[in-house]
Amino acid sequence: MNYVFTLKYQLASGDCDHEDLVERLAQAGCDDATIGVGQPGRIALAFARESESAWSAIYSALQNVKQAAPTARLVEAAPDLVGLTDVADMAGMSRQNMRKLMLTHAVDFPQPVHEGSPSLWHLGDVLAWLSGREGYSIDPALLETASTAKQVNLVKEAREIDTRIKRQLAELVD
Repeated sequence: MNYVFTLKYQLASGDCDHEDLVERLAQAGCDDATIGVGQPGRIALAFARESESAWSAIYSALQNVKQAAPTARLVEAAPDLVGLTDVADMAGMSRQNMRKLMLTHAVDFPQPVHEGSPSLWHLGDVLAWLSGREGYSIDPALLETASTAKQVNLVKEAREIDTRIKRQLAELVD
């Protein structure tokens, strides 16, 4: 199956020669990615990777990038954090319909990661919720990719948690 995802990185000063970096990425196996180098010190790789699972596609891409640019730091795996408009677009409905679903199913609609303007959700959570409802056809590869990207991002963020604080808070945040 073909999995479409993006990996965004912050580059170390030694990796700022974009031509050299793009060549190293291709040699390391990232020849199935469109590489964006528009923002100084950052790089985004938009992959369309054939694999037996989203996990193996994303994991192998992470390995390939690590081989080519060992000092680059992962910023985000996408698709993951999205607003209602993004979810609506991916689910093939209007933003108004998505908002109506959120409001009329407030008890069981996935909780946002951030409430504000805009509010943000994990795409995989909302797609999984939609796929459990009648009348919504969700692309299984997109759902699997979004759920996997979420796991990658959570692990990336979790490495910064103080273990003492994590233990103290674990039972309070459920």
